[in-house]
Amino acid sequence: MSLEFLNQRLSVPSRQLGEPGPDAGQIDALLNAAIHVPDHGRLSPWRLRLIRGEARRQFGERLAQIHVRQDPGVSDKALLKDRERYLFAPLIVVVIAHVLDGHKIPPQEQILSAGCVAYNLLLGAQALGFGAQWLTGWAAYDSAVAELLGLEAGERVIGFIHIGTPIEPASEHPRAALADVLAEWTP
Repeated sequence: MSLEFLNQRLSVPSRQLGEPGPDAGQIDALLNAAIHVPDHGRLSPWRLRLIRGEARRQFGERLAQIHVRQDPGVSDKALLKDRERYLFAPLIVVVIAHVLDGHKIPPQEQILSAGCVAYNLLLGAQALGFGAQWLTGWAAYDSAVAELLGLEAGERVIGFIHIGTPIEPASEHPRAALADVLAEWTP
């Protein structure tokens, strides 16, 4: 088995993703694979929401409305970005951390498990021949957007995973050199 698949992993910018997206069978397989993650305590501390079809446009419109309510001076350019961000990729999977506060499993471990779900979506999309990008932005941290998505107490958006067919090749960007991030602990 080779690690080359991981070495070739690239995020494809959401603006470079288009149709076709995964079909129903591929979505089911992708989501089932995505939730096979480390899960200390078997809490399943994550939830998933799909945004696709016409819901993408409506979600963007609602984000723009929220943005204007919170910042009446927001630029037209920012509002256009809010409206269009979800229109490119045919499938957006919202990964949500469902954190149980006060549980013996620390919140950080629960959040990391949800992050692994998001990463598995990126890897799984690539394995199926699609491109994907993990985005957050202001909407991932906003309480009005959390309400719009129907999040419950203790839930937070980990990311919006945009999945579709690359309409142009993604470019590699410089990566950290292993020597710059690796140290050996010695007593």
